[in-house]
Amino acid sequence: MNAFCKTHTVASWIFQLIAAGILLQTLFFKFTAAPESVYIFTTLGMEPWGRIGTGVVELIASVLLLTPRTVPWGAMLALGVMSGAIMGHLTKLGIVVMDDGGLLFALALIVFGSCLIVLFLRRRQIPVIGTAFAPAASASQSFDR
Repeated sequence: MNAFCKTHTVASWIFQLIAAGILLQTLFFKFTAAPESVYIFTTLGMEPWGRIGTGVVELIASVLLLTPRTVPWGAMLALGVMSGAIMGHLTKLGIVVMDDGGLLFALALIVFGSCLIVLFLRRRQIPVIGTAFAPAASASQSFDR
């Protein structure tokens, strides 16, 4: 593995840990029915199943982000969930929710951005897209073997 690949690996893991860390930290609030979570999902018309379902999907995305062979799938799943969160903030919730100063919106943007970076760094691991960008000689090489 050359230094360029090592740099990509380290950078990817930093952004994976950021995204998974935020997703895992917010699970506590979703699964314990914290007032902020209940308010958010009530406002969106999705309480309690949307809150619990979103928590389960975020847990799955976190596990996938922390498992080397499934990182791209976790990043794509987290992008989908964060797209919904961002749209919820922009359409119904507002940037600031229950006087949080925009923290939840900012965290959604950080996870979204981190996952975009991870997907860019690991684009060759995405089965359909990755083969179009992989050089012929190294198409069989994996990122984290």
